[in-house]
Amino acid sequence: MRFLGTVAGAAALSSAQAASLKDVCTASYAKSVLPTNVAQGIELDSSSVTANAVYNASVSNEVFFPDATFDYCNVTLAYSHSGRDDQILLELWLPSPDKFKNRWLSTGGGGFAINSGSNSLPGGVMYGAAAGITDGGFGGFSNQLDSVFPTANGTANLEAIYNFGYQSHHELSVIGKAFTKNFFNVSDKLYAYYQGCSEGGREGWSQVQRFPEEWDGAVIGAPAMRYGQQQVNHLYPDVVEQTMGYYPPPCELQKIMNLTIAACDSLDGKVDGVVSRTDLCKLHFNVNSTIGEHYHCDASTSSTMLKKRVGMTNTTPEQNGTVTAKGAAAAAKMLDGLRDSEGRRGYIWYQPSSSFDDAETQYNSDTDSWELDITSLGGEWVTRFLQLVEADNLSTLNNVTYNTLIDWMTLGWTRYEDVLQTTWPDLTPFQQAGGKIIHFHGESDPSIPTGSSVHYHESVRNIMYPHISYNASTEAMADWYRLYLVPGAAHCNTNDYQPNAPFPQTNLAVMIDWVENGVNPHTLNATHLAGANKGANAQICAWPLRPLWSNNGTSLECVYDQKSIDTWQYTFDAYKLPLY
Repeated sequence: MRFLGTVAGAAALSSAQAASLKDVCTASYAKSVLPTNVAQGIELDSSSVTANAVYNASVSNEVFFPDATFDYCNVTLAYSHSGRDDQILLELWLPSPDKFKNRWLSTGGGGFAINSGSNSLPGGVMYGAAAGITDGGFGGFSNQLDSVFPTANGTANLEAIYNFGYQSHHELSVIGKAFTKNFFNVSDKLYAYYQGCSEGGREGWSQVQRFPEEWDGAVIGAPAMRYGQQQVNHLYPDVVEQTMGYYPPPCELQKIMNLTIAACDSLDGKVDGVVSRTDLCKLHFNVNSTIGEHYHCDASTSSTMLKKRVGMTNTTPEQNGTVTAKGAAAAAKMLDGLRDSEGRRGYIWYQPSSSFDDAETQYNSDTDSWELDITSLGGEWVTRFLQLVEADNLSTLNNVTYNTLIDWMTLGWTRYEDVLQTTWPDLTPFQQAGGKIIHFHGESDPSIPTGSSVHYHESVRNIMYPHISYNASTEAMADWYRLYLVPGAAHCNTNDYQPNAPFPQTNLAVMIDWVENGVNPHTLNATHLAGANKGANAQICAWPLRPLWSNNGTSLECVYDQKSIDTWQYTFDAYKLPLY
């Protein structure tokens, strides 16, 4: 009925769902179903529309969705805003009409990328959902925020910041959902879902917090929320090393991590090479026990592609030695998290058993010594977004102290609170609209503190349920928002150091079952994607319950352990305002 001459005999079709992919996947048909007046100020460019059918596409060995083969229509289009000389690009994957199940999926990015290219889109199409990404107006899907910010030295590109922060993802869902309904000629409810991890997780929260009625369910992994603190936090181990005057060989810190995993493995009642209870590890493991242990790492050469397509080769010599008292002290200081000169907490770090990626030093062959290697994850944030200088990293950390890091955190928080902090704790409108949230975080994440997710969950609980008990408020929130800490998992991925750990690969399927069938995921379905039990099913406990195995590691219980819960509670007293 909306085909407008795309194929002979189209007028005889009662709906797009009765057509084939070949029938509907044409530029002329896609142009004919562009929504009109989709939102005030948005102008769709019909001349930009492209459509290409893809058959027998296949994906395998992914962590966020299972193996699948499917057909889809790849539609791209552009739009602009009234009064602005701008252009935002969208890419939409629409399933074959006979596979469409009245679902929409928005997907997010990572780091300073507002999208993950086409990597996330199959996770929607295989479940009968149209799925989309946005370029944020950055000039192409492969362009990131830091390619357009600042506009020039000293001049912030605030339009790009707001597009990145929340606006472009909102417009993706508004336009994408309207186009999907027209494309398939449906008037029934279109279920709207979001799925993303890391920056994509923060983007998910940006939508849930600001546009609660737009979503039925959101799957949010390891979100890079609390942006002011999160980005600067990557620099914390560099400042620890500089302050202590000790630059540990990477192999030394790796040895400390491996010994931590070995020592804390059994604390959950099961010996499998996985630390499922990093809270018990905090309570019972002393980093000083690693002093004197021998380490060895072979020499290696790696290549890194830097910005502007400049390549760099790094050669690391063979490393032999024993864990030193200084190395253990540096690791302990990092694990404790950032505090100011008076001992007040500025932020938290990663859980014991996480790798020390941010702390990695570099080898200087001229001096035959290890030296500071400033991580660009934090350095570029300071240069571009705080100092407003077009530079990819800090050149030095001279005179940078723990207090300096907290000052930088405060500046980022105040400057970007309304757009990037993304910690609004009152989700009442989303809860009242019937929305559901699956929030998950790898317990051995070495890039975003697992405690960050726990702290936000608890902030929501305290704000929304202030007058009832802890257990009652937790139970009430679990009706619509559940948090899962994934044993052994790294940052939005499995963990090479703990390969036997499971990963929640079918989160969107679980969410669909919760939203559309009312099946509350009391435990989160997961799969062993590597290791001795590859392919086996696993279940992950919902916070605040913690995993405990009995019967020689064959029977899982989700238990309440107050001492463990207490290790996840933080007071950020370095600030006068509450940090949600």
